[in-house]
Amino acid sequence: MAADTPYRLAVLAGDGIGPEVMAEALRVLDAVASARGFAFTYDEQLVGGAAIDAVGSALPDATLQACEASDAILFGSVGGPQWESLPPAEQPERGALLPLRKHFGLFANLRPSVCFPSLTHASPVKDALIEGGFDVLCVRELTGGLYFGAPKGTHEENGEKVAIDTMVYKESEIERIARVAFTAAMQRDKRVTSIDKANVLENGLLWRAVVERVAKDFPEVALDHLYVDNAAMQLIRRPRDFDVVLAENLFGDILSDEMAMIAGSLGMLSSASLGASKEGGLYFGMYEPSGGTAPDIAGQGIANPIAQILSAGMLLRYSLGLSAEADAIEAAVRGAIDDGARTGDLYTGEKGTEKVSTTAMGDAILSRLDISQS
Repeated sequence: MAADTPYRLAVLAGDGIGPEVMAEALRVLDAVASARGFAFTYDEQLVGGAAIDAVGSALPDATLQACEASDAILFGSVGGPQWESLPPAEQPERGALLPLRKHFGLFANLRPSVCFPSLTHASPVKDALIEGGFDVLCVRELTGGLYFGAPKGTHEENGEKVAIDTMVYKESEIERIARVAFTAAMQRDKRVTSIDKANVLENGLLWRAVVERVAKDFPEVALDHLYVDNAAMQLIRRPRDFDVVLAENLFGDILSDEMAMIAGSLGMLSSASLGASKEGGLYFGMYEPSGGTAPDIAGQGIANPIAQILSAGMLLRYSLGLSAEADAIEAAVRGAIDDGARTGDLYTGEKGTEKVSTTAMGDAILSRLDISQS
């Protein structure tokens, strides 16, 4: 295959380990492009703390303009202790991530939680509960709920401070995220578990009613419901029993982090934040690893680049329609892990494994990347 013009990607490496792991993801993308006869143009821009230090804003105008002119955004990580003293709205996370999601209408977060059979020992969950590994997809609504609802703020009332966050969901917002989850389930094991708190929240009652209505359009998909507190427990007790987990913003934020740790390491898990589908079923999206900036190991060359590399693979799949290439990246990652390559977050001294650097893990994945010209 060949593209008439290069695919244009906005590359926002961010802070901490972001630049280190981003470099490995770009190496993998370049190898894919070379093998398949197309090209990428990378528009690398500042974001987060690095942008604050350079120009005084976590999301500079130049960065936003680069994103608007791109086919997709490949995002690293933002934040760190040196910026925590700033006013909340000016900190890297609130000043960059939330505005990007809102500006581009990125309402659907897809976060795979995959534990490879060769890495079950790295999970804090008992071996018997995850024998053979597991593969769960969390579909999280990303632009509604407590994080964006109004009114929001802190004021004084009767001599004491009162903080207000408002959980708001429209029927249409629930329906569109539910359709994303059911559509994803059709390509998997055809099971959706919807998370709510319908026993105490009005939002939960509406959420459950709309999800059940959408389910009627997907008769092949089995639907069940869990209250969020029970879901947190069941994900630990029986992670292999889940296929697609559908949740609103706050619940999805918490549960997807739990799922990541059950899988063994945040350094392994990718994510995609998608907007409305375009022609051909593709999406404009922002793709980022699920972990943070890890300032304690930044600059040491020991960070795990796999989450960033797999995020690049999700970009190929959902924004560019390059599913075969995305499959090849995922297979290469699995091959490197199965053959014993381990960054420090995964290394336990197990026989047949080797502790490797960030760059060496990238090398291991590249050496197993098999993309034949079609």
